[in-house]
Amino acid sequence: MTWREQVAREKRASFRDEEYWGRPVPGWGDPQPRILVVGLAPAAHGANRTGRIFTGDPSGDWLFASLHRVGLAALPTSTHADDGQALRGTRMAAAVRCAPPQNKPTPDERDRCAPWLDREWALVAPYVEVVVTLGAFGWAAALGMLARGGVEVPRPRPRFGHGAQVDLGERTLLGCYHPSQHNTATGRLTAPMLDEVLGRAAALARMTG
Repeated sequence: MTWREQVAREKRASFRDEEYWGRPVPGWGDPQPRILVVGLAPAAHGANRTGRIFTGDPSGDWLFASLHRVGLAALPTSTHADDGQALRGTRMAAAVRCAPPQNKPTPDERDRCAPWLDREWALVAPYVEVVVTLGAFGWAAALGMLARGGVEVPRPRPRFGHGAQVDLGERTLLGCYHPSQHNTATGRLTAPMLDEVLGRAAALARMTG
C-alpha cells in the first residue's frame, strides 16, 4: 500500500501531468465471462496509473493485441480507462491488487489479497468455463482460488507450464507465460504462442465463430 501510494505521488516523468489511480485495482471486463484471465499485479505506472488492469504498460500492449487478434477484445490497445476498449466474454483479475515494489509480487502479498480474488470468483464462477493464468504465480493463485471456491483440484496440484491444460470438471485451466517485457524481449513468449493459448481458450469457451 505504501509503495503504490508513493508511486502515485512521485509519478514517472513522462506521466507527471496525469492523475494516478494509486489504489487497489479491481478486476475488469465482462460481468458474466466465459473466460477469466488471472494475472500477477498492477504495474506501477500501468494499472496503478490508469486504474484498469493491464492498461497503459507494455505487458498490456501484448495481451490486448492478442485478445483482439483472437476476437476477445474490441481494440488492439488499452491505453486508458475511457479509450473505448471492451472485452468479449472475458474478464481479467490480478492475484495481487496493489502495485508491488519492482513489479514483483510476493507470495505473502498474494495470500493477503486472496480474499478479494475469491470474492470476484464467487461473482463470476457460474459463467466461467476457462481460466487462463499468466505465469506460475498466476497459476498458483488461480488453483488456490478454485480450490477455495469449491472446485475439485487434483492432488498433487498440477504444475505450471506454457500451454498446460487441466480439465477441472466443467471448467478448463490453461497456463501461459506472462507477457512481461523480459519474456517478450527474449523470445520466451512470442505473439503466436500467446495467440495459441488465448485462441484455445476462446475455442473451449465457444467464443469463436
